[in-house]
Amino acid sequence: MREVAIVGAGELGGLVAHALARRNAAGVVRLIDGSGHTAEGKALDIGQAAPVEGFTTVVSGSTDLSAAAGAGVVVIADRAEQPGGARNPERHDWHGEEALALIRQLNAIAPRALFLCIDVSHRELVERSVRELHISRSRILGSASEAFVAAAAAIVALEMDVSPRDVTISILGIPPHRIVIAWEDAAVGGFSLTGMMTEPIRRQLTGRIGALWPVGPYALAAAACKVVDSLSGHSRRPVTCFVAPDDQAGVRARAAALPVRLGPEGMVEVVMPRLSGVERVALDNAMML
Repeated sequence: MREVAIVGAGELGGLVAHALARRNAAGVVRLIDGSGHTAEGKALDIGQAAPVEGFTTVVSGSTDLSAAAGAGVVVIADRAEQPGGARNPERHDWHGEEALALIRQLNAIAPRALFLCIDVSHRELVERSVRELHISRSRILGSASEAFVAAAAAIVALEMDVSPRDVTISILGIPPHRIVIAWEDAAVGGFSLTGMMTEPIRRQLTGRIGALWPVGPYALAAAACKVVDSLSGHSRRPVTCFVAPDDQAGVRARAAALPVRLGPEGMVEVVMPRLSGVERVALDNAMML
Protein backbone atom coordinates (compact mmCIF):
# COMPACT_ATOMS: atom_id res chain seq x y z
CA MET A 1 0.00 0.00 0.00
CA ARG A 2 1.20 3.49 -0.82
CA GLU A 3 2.13 6.30 1.50
CA VAL A 4 -0.30 9.23 1.41
CA ALA A 5 0.54 12.75 2.58
CA ILE A 6 -2.34 15.09 3.41
CA VAL A 7 -1.39 18.75 3.36
CA GLY A 8 -3.77 20.57 5.67
CA ALA A 9 -5.13 19.32 9.00
CA GLY A 10 -8.38 21.26 8.97
CA GLU A 11 -11.81 19.66 9.14
CA LEU A 12 -11.55 18.14 5.66
CA GLY A 13 -7.95 16.99 6.05
CA GLY A 14 -8.73 15.26 9.33
CA LEU A 15 -11.77 13.50 7.85
CA VAL A 16 -9.74 12.21 4.90
CA ALA A 17 -6.93 10.96 7.16
CA HIS A 18 -9.38 9.07 9.36
CA ALA A 19 -11.33 7.66 6.39
CA LEU A 20 -8.15 6.43 4.66
CA ALA A 21 -6.98 4.80 7.87
CA ARG A 22 -10.31 3.06 8.50
CA ARG A 23 -10.23 1.61 5.00
CA ASN A 24 -6.57 0.59 5.24
CA ALA A 25 -6.24 2.43 1.92
CA ALA A 26 -2.61 3.32 2.64
CA GLY A 27 0.20 1.84 4.70
CA VAL A 28 1.16 5.27 6.06
CA VAL A 29 -0.83 8.51 6.21
CA ARG A 30 1.10 11.68 7.05
CA LEU A 31 -0.98 14.67 8.11
CA ILE A 32 0.94 17.92 7.53
CA ASP A 33 -0.01 21.36 8.80
CA GLY A 34 2.11 24.31 9.91
CA SER A 35 -0.43 25.38 12.55
CA GLY A 36 1.08 24.38 15.91
CA HIS A 37 0.59 20.77 16.93
CA THR A 38 -2.79 20.34 15.24
CA ALA A 39 -1.62 17.72 12.76
CA GLU A 40 0.20 15.73 15.45
CA GLY A 41 -2.83 15.88 17.75
CA LYS A 42 -5.27 14.70 15.09
CA ALA A 43 -2.89 11.94 13.99
CA LEU A 44 -2.65 10.75 17.60
CA ASP A 45 -6.44 10.73 17.98
CA ILE A 46 -6.85 8.68 14.80
CA GLY A 47 -4.08 6.26 15.78
CA GLN A 48 -5.70 5.62 19.16
CA ALA A 49 -8.84 4.46 17.35
CA ALA A 50 -6.95 1.69 15.52
CA PRO A 51 -7.56 -1.08 18.10
CA VAL A 52 -11.28 -0.27 18.19
CA GLU A 53 -11.81 0.18 14.45
CA GLY A 54 -9.43 -2.59 13.43
CA PHE A 55 -7.12 -0.80 11.00
CA THR A 56 -3.35 -1.09 10.65
CA THR A 57 -2.56 2.16 8.82
CA VAL A 58 0.11 4.22 10.57
CA VAL A 59 -0.97 7.86 10.95
CA SER A 60 1.55 10.57 11.86
CA GLY A 61 1.55 14.35 12.04
CA SER A 62 4.10 16.98 11.07
CA THR A 63 4.51 20.71 10.58
CA ASP A 64 7.14 20.30 7.86
CA LEU A 65 6.18 19.99 4.17
CA SER A 66 9.26 17.86 3.58
CA ALA A 67 7.37 15.02 5.31
CA ALA A 68 5.59 14.58 1.96
CA ALA A 69 8.83 13.58 0.22
CA GLY A 70 8.18 9.83 0.24
CA ALA A 71 4.47 9.96 -0.55
CA GLY A 72 3.01 8.34 -3.65
CA VAL A 73 -0.12 10.49 -3.36
CA VAL A 74 -0.20 14.04 -1.99
CA VAL A 75 -3.66 15.28 -1.01
CA ILE A 76 -4.29 19.03 -0.87
CA ALA A 77 -6.95 19.61 1.81
CA ASP A 78 -7.61 22.58 4.13
CA ARG A 79 -5.57 24.32 6.79
CA ALA A 80 -6.30 24.05 10.48
CA GLU A 81 -7.36 27.15 12.39
CA GLN A 82 -4.52 29.16 13.87
CA PRO A 83 -4.06 28.54 17.62
CA GLY A 84 -5.77 31.26 19.60
CA GLY A 85 -7.42 32.71 16.49
CA ALA A 86 -11.09 33.55 16.12
CA ARG A 87 -13.17 30.51 15.26
CA ASN A 88 -14.27 30.45 11.63
CA PRO A 89 -16.92 27.89 10.64
CA GLU A 90 -15.64 27.84 7.06
CA ARG A 91 -12.75 25.65 5.93
CA HIS A 92 -9.44 27.37 5.20
CA ASP A 93 -8.62 26.08 1.74
CA TRP A 94 -5.70 27.18 -0.40
CA HIS A 95 -6.56 29.20 -3.48
CA GLY A 96 -5.09 31.59 -6.01
CA GLU A 97 -1.38 32.33 -6.07
CA GLU A 98 -0.83 30.85 -2.62
CA ALA A 99 -2.24 27.50 -3.75
CA LEU A 100 -0.10 27.53 -6.88
CA ALA A 101 3.02 28.28 -4.83
CA LEU A 102 2.16 25.35 -2.55
CA ILE A 103 1.91 22.95 -5.51
CA ARG A 104 5.21 24.27 -6.90
CA GLN A 105 6.91 23.63 -3.56
CA LEU A 106 5.40 20.16 -3.17
CA ASN A 107 6.33 19.22 -6.74
CA ALA A 108 9.96 19.99 -5.90
CA ILE A 109 9.75 17.91 -2.71
CA ALA A 110 7.90 14.96 -4.27
CA PRO A 111 8.51 15.13 -8.04
CA ARG A 112 6.99 11.71 -8.75
CA ALA A 113 3.94 11.99 -6.51
CA LEU A 114 0.36 12.17 -7.75
CA PHE A 115 -1.51 15.27 -6.57
CA LEU A 116 -5.15 15.12 -5.51
CA CYS A 117 -6.84 18.48 -4.90
CA ILE A 118 -9.99 17.69 -2.94
CA ASP A 119 -11.80 20.92 -2.06
CA VAL A 120 -14.66 22.45 -4.06
CA SER A 121 -12.52 25.46 -5.01
CA HIS A 122 -9.66 23.42 -6.48
CA ARG A 123 -10.78 23.07 -10.10
CA GLU A 124 -8.83 26.17 -11.09
CA LEU A 125 -5.81 24.95 -9.12
CA VAL A 126 -5.71 21.78 -11.21
CA GLU A 127 -5.91 23.81 -14.42
CA ARG A 128 -3.22 26.32 -13.44
CA SER A 129 -0.85 23.64 -12.13
CA VAL A 130 -0.80 21.97 -15.54
CA ARG A 131 -0.75 25.14 -17.61
CA GLU A 132 1.67 27.25 -15.56
CA LEU A 133 3.77 24.71 -13.65
CA HIS A 134 3.85 22.19 -16.51
CA ILE A 135 2.83 19.28 -14.31
CA SER A 136 1.46 16.41 -16.39
CA ARG A 137 -2.34 16.41 -16.48
CA SER A 138 -2.23 12.74 -15.55
CA ARG A 139 -0.51 13.58 -12.24
CA ILE A 140 -2.89 16.18 -10.78
CA LEU A 141 -6.66 15.80 -10.41
CA GLY A 142 -9.55 17.23 -8.42
CA SER A 143 -11.90 14.84 -6.61
CA ALA A 144 -14.75 17.17 -5.53
CA SER A 145 -16.67 16.35 -8.72
CA GLU A 146 -16.90 12.68 -7.64
CA ALA A 147 -18.69 13.84 -4.48
CA PHE A 148 -21.06 15.85 -6.69
CA VAL A 149 -21.85 12.76 -8.78
CA ALA A 150 -22.59 10.76 -5.61
CA ALA A 151 -24.97 13.48 -4.42
CA ALA A 152 -26.69 13.50 -7.82
CA ALA A 153 -27.11 9.71 -7.69
CA ALA A 154 -28.79 10.08 -4.29
CA ILE A 155 -31.28 12.61 -5.71
CA VAL A 156 -32.11 10.35 -8.66
CA ALA A 157 -32.48 7.36 -6.32
CA LEU A 158 -34.90 9.32 -4.15
CA GLU A 159 -36.99 10.20 -7.21
CA MET A 160 -37.01 6.58 -8.41
CA ASP A 161 -37.43 5.06 -4.92
CA VAL A 162 -34.32 2.89 -5.26
CA SER A 163 -30.93 2.65 -3.56
CA PRO A 164 -28.23 5.11 -4.73
CA ARG A 165 -26.08 2.03 -5.39
CA ASP A 166 -28.49 1.10 -8.19
CA VAL A 167 -28.00 4.44 -9.98
CA THR A 168 -25.34 4.96 -12.63
CA ILE A 169 -24.99 8.56 -13.76
CA SER A 170 -22.27 10.74 -15.25
CA ILE A 171 -21.91 14.50 -14.77
CA LEU A 172 -19.47 16.49 -16.85
CA GLY A 173 -18.54 20.15 -17.13
CA ILE A 174 -18.15 22.80 -14.45
CA PRO A 175 -20.51 22.86 -11.45
CA PRO A 176 -22.87 24.29 -10.57
CA HIS A 177 -24.16 26.18 -13.62
CA ARG A 178 -22.23 24.63 -16.52
CA ILE A 179 -22.87 20.96 -15.96
CA VAL A 180 -23.89 18.33 -18.49
CA ILE A 181 -25.75 15.27 -17.23
CA ALA A 182 -25.37 12.31 -19.59
CA TRP A 183 -29.01 11.21 -19.33
CA GLU A 184 -28.70 8.98 -22.40
CA ASP A 185 -26.06 6.94 -20.61
CA ALA A 186 -27.70 6.92 -17.16
CA ALA A 187 -29.14 3.70 -15.77
CA VAL A 188 -31.06 2.36 -12.77
CA GLY A 189 -30.40 -1.26 -11.90
CA GLY A 190 -28.83 -1.76 -15.32
CA PHE A 191 -31.87 -0.42 -17.22
CA SER A 192 -31.79 2.81 -19.22
CA LEU A 193 -33.05 5.70 -17.13
CA THR A 194 -34.53 7.54 -20.13
CA GLY A 195 -37.04 4.72 -20.54
CA MET A 196 -38.10 5.05 -16.90
CA MET A 197 -38.19 8.84 -16.45
CA THR A 198 -39.87 11.47 -18.61
CA GLU A 199 -38.06 14.46 -20.11
CA PRO A 200 -39.83 17.04 -17.86
CA ILE A 201 -38.75 15.16 -14.75
CA ARG A 202 -35.17 14.96 -16.04
CA ARG A 203 -35.14 18.71 -16.64
CA GLN A 204 -36.45 19.30 -13.13
CA LEU A 205 -33.81 17.02 -11.66
CA THR A 206 -31.06 18.84 -13.56
CA GLY A 207 -31.97 22.03 -11.68
CA ARG A 208 -32.10 20.23 -8.34
CA ILE A 209 -28.75 18.56 -8.96
CA GLY A 210 -27.07 21.89 -9.76
CA ALA A 211 -28.25 23.22 -6.41
CA LEU A 212 -26.32 20.46 -4.60
CA TRP A 213 -23.03 22.29 -5.23
CA PRO A 214 -20.96 22.89 -3.16
CA VAL A 215 -20.96 19.51 -1.46
CA GLY A 216 -20.04 19.13 2.21
CA PRO A 217 -16.85 17.89 3.89
CA TYR A 218 -18.02 14.31 4.57
CA ALA A 219 -18.95 13.80 0.92
CA LEU A 220 -15.64 15.37 -0.17
CA ALA A 221 -13.68 13.07 2.15
CA ALA A 222 -15.51 9.98 0.86
CA ALA A 223 -14.83 11.02 -2.74
CA ALA A 224 -11.14 11.61 -2.00
CA CYS A 225 -10.84 8.12 -0.50
CA LYS A 226 -12.52 6.60 -3.54
CA VAL A 227 -10.03 8.31 -5.86
CA VAL A 228 -7.07 7.25 -3.69
CA ASP A 229 -8.36 3.66 -3.90
CA SER A 230 -8.33 3.92 -7.69
CA LEU A 231 -4.86 5.49 -7.77
CA SER A 232 -3.60 2.67 -5.56
CA GLY A 233 -5.01 0.05 -7.92
CA HIS A 234 -7.64 -1.18 -5.43
CA SER A 235 -10.51 -0.25 -7.74
CA ARG A 236 -10.80 -0.14 -11.52
CA ARG A 237 -14.16 1.60 -11.69
CA PRO A 238 -14.12 5.02 -13.40
CA VAL A 239 -14.40 8.05 -11.14
CA THR A 240 -15.29 11.64 -11.99
CA CYS A 241 -12.45 14.11 -11.49
CA PHE A 242 -11.59 17.66 -12.42
CA VAL A 243 -9.15 17.13 -15.28
CA ALA A 244 -6.93 19.79 -16.85
CA PRO A 245 -7.40 20.33 -20.60
CA ASP A 246 -5.00 18.90 -23.14
CA ASP A 247 -3.58 22.04 -24.74
CA GLN A 248 -1.64 19.92 -27.23
CA ALA A 249 -4.93 19.37 -29.04
CA GLY A 250 -4.63 22.97 -30.24
CA VAL A 251 -7.78 24.24 -28.48
CA ARG A 252 -7.49 26.09 -25.18
CA ALA A 253 -10.14 24.96 -22.74
CA ARG A 254 -10.93 24.90 -19.04
CA ALA A 255 -10.46 22.11 -16.53
CA ALA A 256 -13.73 20.25 -16.17
CA ALA A 257 -15.33 17.27 -14.49
CA LEU A 258 -14.85 14.16 -16.62
CA PRO A 259 -15.13 10.41 -15.92
CA VAL A 260 -11.65 8.92 -15.87
CA ARG A 261 -9.95 5.60 -15.31
CA LEU A 262 -7.04 5.76 -12.88
CA GLY A 263 -4.02 3.62 -12.12
CA PRO A 264 -0.84 3.70 -10.02
CA GLU A 265 0.72 6.20 -12.45
CA GLY A 266 -2.26 8.57 -12.37
CA MET A 267 -4.92 9.17 -14.99
CA VAL A 268 -4.95 6.41 -17.59
CA GLU A 269 -7.74 7.66 -19.85
CA VAL A 270 -10.88 9.77 -20.03
CA VAL A 271 -13.94 7.51 -20.30
CA MET A 272 -16.55 9.56 -22.13
CA PRO A 273 -20.18 8.49 -21.63
CA ARG A 274 -22.66 8.41 -24.50
CA LEU A 275 -23.84 11.98 -25.12
CA SER A 276 -26.61 13.33 -27.28
CA GLY A 277 -25.80 16.03 -29.82
CA VAL A 278 -27.21 18.70 -27.53
CA GLU A 279 -25.21 17.41 -24.55
CA ARG A 280 -22.02 17.33 -26.63
CA VAL A 281 -22.44 20.98 -27.66
CA ALA A 282 -23.25 21.95 -24.07
CA LEU A 283 -20.05 20.28 -22.84
CA ASP A 284 -17.93 22.00 -25.49
CA ASN A 285 -19.43 25.35 -24.49
CA ALA A 286 -18.86 24.66 -20.78
CA MET A 287 -15.18 23.90 -21.32
CA MET A 288 -14.50 26.75 -23.72
CA LEU A 289 -12.25 29.54 -22.45
